[in-house]
Amino acid sequence: MAETIQFTEEEVQSINQLRQDVSNVFTQLGQLSIERNRRLDELDDLEEQLIEKHKELQQQEQDLFKGLNEKYGDGNYDPTTNTFTPTPKEEVVQE
Repeated sequence: MAETIQFTEEEVQSINQLRQDVSNVFTQLGQLSIERNRRLDELDDLEEQLIEKHKELQQQEQDLFKGLNEKYGDGNYDPTTNTFTPTPKEEVVQE
């Protein structure tokens, strides 16, 4: 049988420190993974809320312009001058 060798205190401390460092890294990786997933979930929720808000705003825009079109007819709005120019109506020539 082979003779056993006793590590020095310094060697044992180096081994223990390495094990502790590896354990700390694995713990931090786990925490990072959990935090990353939490933040991704938050971003997904925020994205869904913003997409829903965008849909609501699109509907408001459609409703607004439908009402303005019913009130003023077809035409063009210039946001720089806040003026509306109606589209000229073509007259039907009867023969």
